Amino acid sequence: MDRVRITGFHLTSSRYICRMEKPVQHQLFLLLKIAAASVFAGRAYQHLFWEAPYRELLWDDQIMPPFIEALTPWTWHEYVTNLAVDEVYTKWMVGFGLFYMLLAILCLFYEKMPRWVRWPIWLGVAGQVALALLYMKEFFLSLGQFFEYALQFSAPAFLIIYFSKKEITPRLLFAMKLATALTFACHGLYALNFYPRPGLFTSMTMQSLHCSESFAVNFLTVAGWLDFVVAVGIFLPKKWSKWFLLYAAIWGFATSVARLWGNFYPDFPLPSLHEWAYQMVYRLPHGLIPLVLWLHLREAVLNNALELQARQ
Repeated sequence: MDRVRITGFHLTSSRYICRMEKPVQHQLFLLLKIAAASVFAGRAYQHLFWEAPYRELLWDDQIMPPFIEALTPWTWHEYVTNLAVDEVYTKWMVGFGLFYMLLAILCLFYEKMPRWVRWPIWLGVAGQVALALLYMKEFFLSLGQFFEYALQFSAPAFLIIYFSKKEITPRLLFAMKLATALTFACHGLYALNFYPRPGLFTSMTMQSLHCSESFAVNFLTVAGWLDFVVAVGIFLPKKWSKWFLLYAAIWGFATSVARLWGNFYPDFPLPSLHEWAYQMVYRLPHGLIPLVLWLHLREAVLNNALELQARQ
């Protein structure tokens, strides 16, 4: 983390004079901290004030009755109509919200924390994977729904691994690219209406761009195909892939901010923020992780060029 890079040089009296500056590693670490913290902070707000899809499983009359009747003194009917169960569920949601808020703080100050802190964060990662699975169940077991959350549930893991290795290793680079490709490709499946396109996609586009429904549909179709282009392009050699990553970062931020921008009503500012800001926050890794990759690859391309010039 304390290494420096050559940022430029010129030839004077047959000797190379180098200009040195702090490396981008510190910037990458900061962005990874923000990405991980944003996932936990957004989900914390969701658990504290809104709803998470746990009822999709806990009140599933096809799966849960045998477990409830075997593990509790209640029949299935008694379980689903018991107000005490609902009260416990509400407290459980608050507990998860507080836990995720604590994890957000731990991620922001990760380098100052003891080593054991990584284990609660790994539990938080498991919690995000569980949420993605529950959303997949809610949306008819669509794999695309699960993998659309790849950047969200992997962002805290990327932070832990990066801090442990002190750099983006080839394996970490591949994992980050894979998570980015999965998120964008699966987002593209919805934009292209392979899975039923959410009405929210169309309405957000219309509200954000002040356009007609037909234009919004065409816009989403083009964006969907570009999502697939990005999913492939980021695996090309560095000098090309960095541009796909730059687009991914811009589009990732745009789709995150659109959650709030496309649903914000000036006449009702606080309700708008309350309902939509947290959904923007936990999607920020969709732009932050590609930005980290872009900065890393830009640095690698620049250093390769400088090394080549130094040999000449």
